[in-house]
Amino acid sequence: MFEVIGERINTSRKKVQAAVADRDADYILDDVKQQLEAGANFIDVNAGARIGHETEDMRWLIDTIQPIVTVPLCLDSPDPAVLEMAFQMVKKTPMINSISLEKDRLEAMLPFLDGKDCKVIALCMDDNGMPSNANDIIGRAVLLVKELNKIGIKTESIYIDPLVQPISTDSNKGVMVLDAVRGIKNKFPEVHITGGLSNISYGLPQRKIINRTFVTLMMDAGMDSAIIDPLDKAIMATIKTADMLLGHDNFCGGYLKGVRSGAIKS
Repeated sequence: MFEVIGERINTSRKKVQAAVADRDADYILDDVKQQLEAGANFIDVNAGARIGHETEDMRWLIDTIQPIVTVPLCLDSPDPAVLEMAFQMVKKTPMINSISLEKDRLEAMLPFLDGKDCKVIALCMDDNGMPSNANDIIGRAVLLVKELNKIGIKTESIYIDPLVQPISTDSNKGVMVLDAVRGIKNKFPEVHITGGLSNISYGLPQRKIINRTFVTLMMDAGMDSAIIDPLDKAIMATIKTADMLLGHDNFCGGYLKGVRSGAIKS
C-alpha cells in the first residue's frame, strides 16, 4: 500500500513556526492528530526554519508529538548533529530525511547513518545540480543505493526521491521522471520511490488537478510513497483509489473503508 509522509510539521510554515516559538503544544498536537486521522504513515518533523534554534525546537517537537503519535517519525534536517539527537529520542524506527550525492552532504550523512536501523530518503541530487534526463536520475539512484548498502542500509529501507521538476519549464519533465521511476524499479524492485509531487505543477493554474493526475501516473510507474499534506482530501482519495486499481488493496478494503468514512466521494 502507498505510504504517506505527512509534511505539515515544518517550521517553514508560519503557523507551525509561531506555535513552536510559543511552545503551543495544543496546536502541534491537533495538527498531528488530524494527519494521523487522514491516513499519514509517517509524520515528518522539520525544525530548521528558526535559525539558531533547530536543536531545541526539534527536541521540543519530538517530546510533544511522541506521546500521541502511532506511526514513525520522519526526522528532517540537513544537520547530522540534530539528527543524532533526534534519533536517540525516538521510540519507533524512524525515517531520515535526507541524504544526497552532493559531496558535503554525503560525507556528513554517511557516518551518521552507518550502522543505524532506519529508513532513508535519498535525493537524486549531486554537485552538478538537478538531473537533466531519465538516465541521469537512474544513474544517481544506483550510486545512492550502492553507498547506502555499503554502510548497512538495506535496499528495502531506501526511499529514492527522483526530484520532480516543473513541467511548465519543459514539457518532457513529466515523462522524464516517469521513465526514471520505471528504470529504478527495474534495477531495484525492493527500493521505494518517494518525493514531493507539487513541483510538477509549479507555474501553472489549477495545480491540484495536475498533482492528482500526476500521482496516479507515478504510482503506475512504481512510486509507492509521497511527502504530501494528508489533509488534502482530494489527493488522499485519489491515492486510495489508485492503490485499489493497481491491485495493492486486497478485496478493495482500503477503498471501501474510505467510502464509508466519507474520505472518498465523487
